[in-house]
Amino acid sequence: MNDERILAYSDLALFVLVAIPIGILVGAINAIFGIVLLHLTEVRMDHPFVLIPFLGFVGVGIVWCFQKFGGRSIKGMTLIFEAGHGASDDIPLRLIPFAIVGTWLTHLFGGSAGREGVAIQIGGTVAHSIGKRLPIADSRKILLITGMAAGFGALYRTPIAATLFAIEVLTVERMEYKAILPALVASFVASFVSGWLGLEKFTFPVTDIPAITVPLVFELAVIGLAFGLTGGAFAFCLHACKRCMTRKLPNPSLRILLVGIGISCFSLLCWNGRYSGLGTNLISMSFGTGFYPWDFALKFIFTVVTLSVGFQGGEVTPLFAIGASLGAVLGTAFGMPVPFAAALGYAAVFASATNTLFAPIFIGAEVFGYDAMPFFFVVCVIAYVCSGRFSIYPLQKRL
Repeated sequence: MNDERILAYSDLALFVLVAIPIGILVGAINAIFGIVLLHLTEVRMDHPFVLIPFLGFVGVGIVWCFQKFGGRSIKGMTLIFEAGHGASDDIPLRLIPFAIVGTWLTHLFGGSAGREGVAIQIGGTVAHSIGKRLPIADSRKILLITGMAAGFGALYRTPIAATLFAIEVLTVERMEYKAILPALVASFVASFVSGWLGLEKFTFPVTDIPAITVPLVFELAVIGLAFGLTGGAFAFCLHACKRCMTRKLPNPSLRILLVGIGISCFSLLCWNGRYSGLGTNLISMSFGTGFYPWDFALKFIFTVVTLSVGFQGGEVTPLFAIGASLGAVLGTAFGMPVPFAAALGYAAVFASATNTLFAPIFIGAEVFGYDAMPFFFVVCVIAYVCSGRFSIYPLQKRL
C-alpha cells in the first residue's frame, strides 16, 4: 500500500513538472493566435465592404485545404473528445496550424465564430502528444485535460475557470480530479505566458451589486431560466442546422460557398458586420451603451449558421456575447443594474450551452469580480438545470 502511494505521488510530481513546459508552449502559441486574431478583427472592422463579400470564396479554400492536406484534422474538437474518452489514440499535430489559419480566415472575412475551440485544440494536441510518451497509466487523458486547461487559460486568462472547465467538460456530472493539479499548474503558467507576451484579458469589475431581497431572488430565477433556455436552444439549433445543411447541400464546397455568400450579404445589411467575428463589440456595448434589444438573437443566428457549414472557430466567445446582450435586455426590463445583469448572462448562457457548472461560475468571478459570485452561483445553477440537456459538444458524455 505504501509503495502504491509513493508511486502515485511520484506520478503526480511528474505530471506537475510536465505541466510547466506544456503551459509555456501552449501559452506562447495561443498568445500568437489570439493577438493576430484581434488584429485581423480590427482590419475587418475597418474594411467591411472589402473583406466580408469574399467569405464564401474563402470558405471554399478552407474546405479544400482540409480535404487535401488536413487528413483527420478536419474533425477538430471531435478529435479532442475522442481522445478524452479513449476512442482514439492519435491527435495529428497538423490540427494546430489548420485550426489556427482556418479561424483567422473565418474572422478576417466576417464569419461569426469564437476562438476557444482552437485554443483547446492547441492545448490538447500538444499535451496529448507528450502524454503518449509517458509510461504511466492514464497519462494521455490526464495530460490531454492539462493541455485543454492550458489552452483555455492562455486565451481567456482565467486560470481557475480554465482548470474547472477542462476537468468537467468531457463527462457531464463527473469531475476528472486526477488531472486537477497538473491542469491548475498548466493553466496558470499558460495564462502568465500569454499575458507576458501581450495578450490582454477582458475584465469589467461589476460594482453596482443589488442587495439580496425576495423579489430579486425571484427575478434571478426568471432570468436564469431565460439564460438556460437560450444556451440549450443554441446547442440544439447548432446540431440541427448542421444536419439540415449536410442533408440539403451534401457537397461541402458548394455548401460553404452558397451559405457564406448569404452570410456576407446579411452581415453587411446588418450594420456593416455588427454580428461578424467574436462578438466582443456586443459584449462591450452590453456593459456600456449602444446595445440593441435584438443583438442576442441576431448573434445567435449568425453564429449557428456560420459554424454549421464548416467555417472554423469556437462557440464560447459568441455565447458570452449572446449572454451579455440578453442580460442587458433583461436587466433593463427588470430594473436591475445593466452591467450586473449582463455579467450574469455572460456566465450563465455559457453554462447552459456547455453543460458545465463550476467553470462558468468562476469565469464570472474572474472577469467581473468575486463580490458577485453568489449571484453567479444562483443564476448558473438555474441555467445549468434548465438547459434541456443539450450541449455544443456532441461527444460530451453523460453519466
